[in-house]
Amino acid sequence: MTDRHHLLVHGGTFAAVGDGGDISGHRGGGSPDGLFVRDARHLSRWQLTVDGAVPEALSPVADGDTARCVLVPRGGRDEPPACTLFREQAVADGAFVESLRVTSNRPTPTTVRLAVTADADFTDQFELRSDHRTYAKIGATRSRQILDDGVEFAYQRGAWRSCTTVTAEPAPDGVEETGTGARRLLWTLDLEPHGSAELTLRVMARPHGDRVARRVPRSPAAVNDQLLSLEGEFAEGVAFPTGWPELAAACARGLADLASLQVPATGPDGEKLRVPAAGAPWYLALLGRDALLTSLFALPYRPHLAAATLPALAATQATETHPESVAQPGKIVHEVRHGELAHFGQVPYGRYYGSVDATPLFLVLLGAYVEHTGDTALARRLEPHARAAIGWMLDHGGLATRGYLVYRADQGGLANQNWKDSPGAICSADGTRAGGPVMAAGAQGYAYDALLRTASVARAVWQDETYAALLEQAAADLRDRFQRDFWMPERSFPALALDGEGRQVTALASDAGHLLWSGLLDKEYGEEVGRRLLDPDFFSGWGVRTLAAGQPAYHPLSYHRGSVWPHDNALIALGLARYGLHDEARSIAHGLVDAATATGHRLPEVLAGYGRDTHSEPVPYPHACARESRSAAAPLALLTAVGGA
Repeated sequence: MTDRHHLLVHGGTFAAVGDGGDISGHRGGGSPDGLFVRDARHLSRWQLTVDGAVPEALSPVADGDTARCVLVPRGGRDEPPACTLFREQAVADGAFVESLRVTSNRPTPTTVRLAVTADADFTDQFELRSDHRTYAKIGATRSRQILDDGVEFAYQRGAWRSCTTVTAEPAPDGVEETGTGARRLLWTLDLEPHGSAELTLRVMARPHGDRVARRVPRSPAAVNDQLLSLEGEFAEGVAFPTGWPELAAACARGLADLASLQVPATGPDGEKLRVPAAGAPWYLALLGRDALLTSLFALPYRPHLAAATLPALAATQATETHPESVAQPGKIVHEVRHGELAHFGQVPYGRYYGSVDATPLFLVLLGAYVEHTGDTALARRLEPHARAAIGWMLDHGGLATRGYLVYRADQGGLANQNWKDSPGAICSADGTRAGGPVMAAGAQGYAYDALLRTASVARAVWQDETYAALLEQAAADLRDRFQRDFWMPERSFPALALDGEGRQVTALASDAGHLLWSGLLDKEYGEEVGRRLLDPDFFSGWGVRTLAAGQPAYHPLSYHRGSVWPHDNALIALGLARYGLHDEARSIAHGLVDAATATGHRLPEVLAGYGRDTHSEPVPYPHACARESRSAAAPLALLTAVGGA
């Protein structure tokens, strides 16, 4: 069997299993396997054996909402397998369920000895990243308790307690120790000639602090029915383009993925909400920027996402200054985590505010939501939060003092705090990194849009004409400053950023397209930039590269310096349409839709930057999230930008 992992996702729970449905306890790197709930691994081993040996996959797990495979004991042509195993697995909210049917291939009675070796190491997801960090866990203990129908694994560290319960129907004949902490559940099955036997195994994860009463679904088929119903609700009423079936399929696939990527959150009054998670496997959590962009893309089709995202982020808005989490009054949260390391302050991400752009995007979504739905009640309810967000942009954010939104590298968290947040992503054409406080171009566009949209809400909903006029003047001043300070006349293109000394960071980058989306550039500049983004050094044939090829900083397999991001391109397509560049918007839409068609209609988080002229299939980026909410919603943004053309 290979080491490929197949993701099963449902809300805040996901499982990554191998081709045969096993979980090996992989410790890190590209994609760890296991069952994960609220940032912790609740199954670290799940291995099936038949008569003491691991079976081989006759039909390996394929992509889908449930994992199905066909297994046989290893043998040869002269010794056909005595039995065949049909394995099916699914995840639900905090649960994992497996059905296993064993069928004899012999005309005489046959005895088959099955075993499932299970373990739960409760490792925090941050421990599984390939960053070589280690975390002390003083006083932590693990325990195992044999049950009549299975085993329970528990973990405790001070007041922190989590457990995983494994039960089986029929109950195992015995449960063995393995010497490693794992436990082996055993069955001896006596099969009639060509007869079958069925087992159902259920796993319930109970993370620390989770007091919701749940039951494991009775079977993977029951989970699949739930998912199909939920996916149907998400797609209901959306008018897919009949003249462009590939875009219609990408929209349908995206909506289905969005249905499975909803995670629980809480509003300002304690109300329970479901909001878009960023993506699986690494970011099945509320990330402000990701949830806001996803909700913006889906707004014309699924406005309830925005109606949940906005109060969820209002509830986590910072009210005080905390340097360790980069929190400042009025700032919108970047990331919310529930794991052990966040709980004990060993990582800053319990509530982490290291984002320069989540706050303006919060205001953009609020204004767009009111404009699209006419629902003014939410804008009235969130008026204090919106005014606080404006206050952050002007004060702590830097608009009033530096003239731009500014961020500084956070040594305990993110070096870059715009959407290109990897180290070295904000650089000049030669690869030199920006130093000191950084003023990223895209964030200024979001700020401009946020000021104008909030002015509109202030005038129409809050009845505050004076405040609206002040915001409009601030937006006009920002636009004038930006075109003076960021525009590079010798390259007819805006700089990627300004560094701490106010010098232009000269890389030619896709962020310029975000300025079209926000409307920050004058029409003449905007049209020039829009056409430039479709030149071959930028446009790979699948989408616009994050960095134009030919610059020393470019690398087709760099996360933010040459790759192609679907959500980035969705914003660019919307911006091109805003400036009347409809042919260019259609070129991007066709490239992305073709990429989706080549990968089962699902757009990944990111693609490699190799050109279509030399690679007839899109090249995967090696560490991309397999399911990502912004990418799932990107086809909806393309539909908005170009219709069914």
